[in-house]
Amino acid sequence: MTERIKVLHQLCKERGLNAMPTHFLTDLHSAALGQFAELPHMEKLARSMAYAIENQPVFAYSEDRLGGRVYYIKEAPVAEYCPELDCDTPALEEFKKDCPETKNLQEVRIFTNCAKGHISWRYDRILELGVEGFKKQVETHLENPRDEKAKAFYEGVLILLDALLAFNDKHIAAYEQLGNQELADRMRRVPRYPCESFRDAVQAYFLQHIVVMRENPHGGNSPGRLDYFLWPYLKKDLETGACTLEEAKEIIDELFLRIDERIYTKDGWGETIVVGGTAPDGSSAVNPLTYIMVRSIMDLNITHPLVYIRLPKDPPKELLELCTEYLLSGENRAQILSDPAIMDAMTANGTPYADAVNYYCGGCMEIGVQGKNSDYLYIGWVNTPKMLELMITGGVCLKTGNHLPCFQSEKGLLGYSDFESFYVDFIKEAKRLTHLNLQKTDHHSKYSAMNRPAFLLSSMLDNCLERGRNMHDGGVEYHDYGVTPLALPNTIDSLLAIKYAVFEQKLCTAEELVNALKADFKGYEVLQNQLKRLPKYGTDNDEADAFAARVMQDFAEMYHSYTTCHGGKGKPIILTFTFGPPAAAMLGARADGNNAGAAVAHGITPQAMAMTKGITAAINSVGKLPHECFSGGASTMWDFDSSWVNKDILQAVLTTFIQKNGQIFQGNTTSVEELLKAKADPEGYQHLIVRVGGYSARFVNLKSELQEEIINRMRHHA
Repeated sequence: MTERIKVLHQLCKERGLNAMPTHFLTDLHSAALGQFAELPHMEKLARSMAYAIENQPVFAYSEDRLGGRVYYIKEAPVAEYCPELDCDTPALEEFKKDCPETKNLQEVRIFTNCAKGHISWRYDRILELGVEGFKKQVETHLENPRDEKAKAFYEGVLILLDALLAFNDKHIAAYEQLGNQELADRMRRVPRYPCESFRDAVQAYFLQHIVVMRENPHGGNSPGRLDYFLWPYLKKDLETGACTLEEAKEIIDELFLRIDERIYTKDGWGETIVVGGTAPDGSSAVNPLTYIMVRSIMDLNITHPLVYIRLPKDPPKELLELCTEYLLSGENRAQILSDPAIMDAMTANGTPYADAVNYYCGGCMEIGVQGKNSDYLYIGWVNTPKMLELMITGGVCLKTGNHLPCFQSEKGLLGYSDFESFYVDFIKEAKRLTHLNLQKTDHHSKYSAMNRPAFLLSSMLDNCLERGRNMHDGGVEYHDYGVTPLALPNTIDSLLAIKYAVFEQKLCTAEELVNALKADFKGYEVLQNQLKRLPKYGTDNDEADAFAARVMQDFAEMYHSYTTCHGGKGKPIILTFTFGPPAAAMLGARADGNNAGAAVAHGITPQAMAMTKGITAAINSVGKLPHECFSGGASTMWDFDSSWVNKDILQAVLTTFIQKNGQIFQGNTTSVEELLKAKADPEGYQHLIVRVGGYSARFVNLKSELQEEIINRMRHHA
């Protein structure tokens, strides 16, 4: 880091920790209830949002070379909320009315609420056209709108674009008053007009980013392929001598610090940048900015943005070495994505290659197409071991003893004479529940279209301007919903245990197994040990792995078979995030031999008790899965014994993982001893960052149960 960046680093930390309270939501709701109350609905929403954006306070400092700063953490209390800005309450009320039987499923965490965010837009259009040029495109559409709804949409977009410029102009005045004329002059040019330099492009990107994030303030909103879209500007500057790589690094450092400052205490917010990857013509898109951005996040030791590396086919040796260094020395931030595996899965499920090549992570690792999906790319998770538990017991929750009438299959395991019939009925019931969850999201999308039109964001998504519709009203190309079938490896191992123990090896009867589960294996310790020794996914056992592939394929089909309200599909997105501990807490004893509340697996990583033959065997098992069915991405978590892992070992493991067609690789290399010290002395370990599951966080800021889950993970060793 340069000396200037070292100073900014400390300032950004102080400002992030002591963020000024803002009144954005108060302005938004009071405007909708007050001066704009009598306007037509869509105009009311647009003008209220514009008013709140324009009236944000400007935080400007003389040392800034990048303009724009907003805070999200401390919002002033809102006296009265405008119901017309609420999309969640009416959606849930309507869904509960249509499907009252789902109430109990929400209580045991089979269903989760709809999650907004998780999107990346085509900000490069404003870089190329400037806001004024972009407005002309919108005005052209407004000259001949397809209907009144399209007319209202275009008018709303123009109102928000003017608000963006008004907010920018407030910064110009502030920087002129501070005597920072260089930055004032730059903001007078961009984002109003097309960018001419790399510094222009970074400025134009960031100002519109923070405004879009105000309009759609949800975690998971992603810069996406930032090195790809900014590289042409830097390439030109390097050729003309207007900028050096060292200067570009300082520009990126300041940008990353500013992103982190805005959400400093929100480690799980998940604003993700993917670097490297593949160009539209199939060649490598890796460029000098790829390396700069990875080096920047390693140097700064901050949690945002999340910077992940896309590996193209036959990646450069230097990039593979950087991946290894990032995994080993990057303070547990790294996430490595394999383009061939991910793009093959996307194209196998109907995404054209031209779109698949522009994939990004919307938050943790949810795979979407930049500028082409709505912000329901990730909507939550379902607890698959809980589904199986209720299937085994005939709808009785092992944690509470309550019978859940919403669970339609009440036969229980005792009602089956063969495993295949049990399995088929389980998949049918899981599919029914999965489709109910996706149906719930259709209700959310309906009310988002009406009460959360996101004019500015929608305008930078493909087809919205052409169709005259916002992203939840049929505007985007891919109106898909991504959901995590959580802890599938645990469900697989429990199903295998039932198959072997009850129906094939006759280790116990169905009644004995159910009674053992109800007793949490007290008095059934011999059976518990027998269950633990049965074949499991993760030991490179061909039969177990083939069954795992079947289960994964069947769950993927549950999502792909659902058509959303605007013609999209359900997408399986296999991650864990922070959901592991709450999901585990809802589980009784499991047929795989685990006691009630035992930790669940991460993504498609085999559970710890199954990885008895080491990491190579576990990766071999992962490699046998039908990766083409993971259209929304499938993550793995590999934690290492810090006294064993080194550069050569880690590079060999990563290379094997990629060769086996794995999609997403992440993990930790921090010692357990270090984590225990951090838990005992939080003040002394504020610097320690760990990989949680799709994102990285300051360890001491995590909840105790999440800390314990990370401490107790399996560490791979010789």
